[in-house]
Amino acid sequence: MSAAAKPLVADKRARMLVTPEGIVLPIMLASRGSRAGALILDVIIIFTSAIAFLLALIWIAGGMLEGTALDPSGAPQGAKEFLQILLVLVLFCGWYGYFLVQELGPRGATLGKRITGIRIAARGGGRLTAEAVIARNLLRDIEIFYPLIALLVVLVQSQNGEDVGLLGWAMTGWFALFLLFPFFNRDALRAGDIIAGTWVVERPRAKLPEVLSTQGAAAVRGASEVTGARYSFGEAELAVYGEKELQTLERMLRDAEPAALATVHATICRKLGWEPGAGDERAFLEAFYAQLRAKLEGDMRFGKRKADKFS
Repeated sequence: MSAAAKPLVADKRARMLVTPEGIVLPIMLASRGSRAGALILDVIIIFTSAIAFLLALIWIAGGMLEGTALDPSGAPQGAKEFLQILLVLVLFCGWYGYFLVQELGPRGATLGKRITGIRIAARGGGRLTAEAVIARNLLRDIEIFYPLIALLVVLVQSQNGEDVGLLGWAMTGWFALFLLFPFFNRDALRAGDIIAGTWVVERPRAKLPEVLSTQGAAAVRGASEVTGARYSFGEAELAVYGEKELQTLERMLRDAEPAALATVHATICRKLGWEPGAGDERAFLEAFYAQLRAKLEGDMRFGKRKADKFS
């Protein structure tokens, strides 16, 4: 099942996402400005951390050598090369690890994205895979940083009087092509998003007042006002979903149309092995929501946490 690319009338960045389970979720694409701001913040964080690490390393090494007969300038060439290789490896792991570890986490966002209120998501509505995150981050270097570094090198060579020919224009065209790529498609996708099957969306503003607190939760109305039925779910039935699905269901109960609730009702019934009825969807979903929430809260008191249905 893929995401529907149909924009809503209210906002050009609004989309309806269809999950593999058939649940329709309203989402908002991140603006190009917030994406650029997040990347700038991330680069600042990475470079600041790298400089702080390097200064701390120099300070520690200087303190260790102080008062000894060792002269850092007289160190063997092999030792210097080893330290240089080590520094390159640390910077490499820090650069790629920063993006990969955070975007593969449950929030799907780096510190910069969290500050600007955005995150990455799979366009097909499924779970964000490691392959997708790796692909979009590797492509970012090809799109932005490699041509930018090449441009800086060409400028330095030109300042030193070297003939660079058309290389500068070629690098400028490369950089401009990928930099302006999000302006030429309505979902503001960069090349890495297209290849990885991802897009960048705003994080939902509707949040629980506290982590799995009962404030503002949908309450169980006891017997259904429509059929009089009372819905009760066992431990095994409530164990199929986690916190992520709970919050999704809460948003659906607040904002979704009856047709969307009917789809969610049928999906959950199939997951539980129940035979879905008709006409009592909201009462069923409210009961399932309240009992799932109570179960997750109880588990958290004993140190158990279920982030999503995959946990």
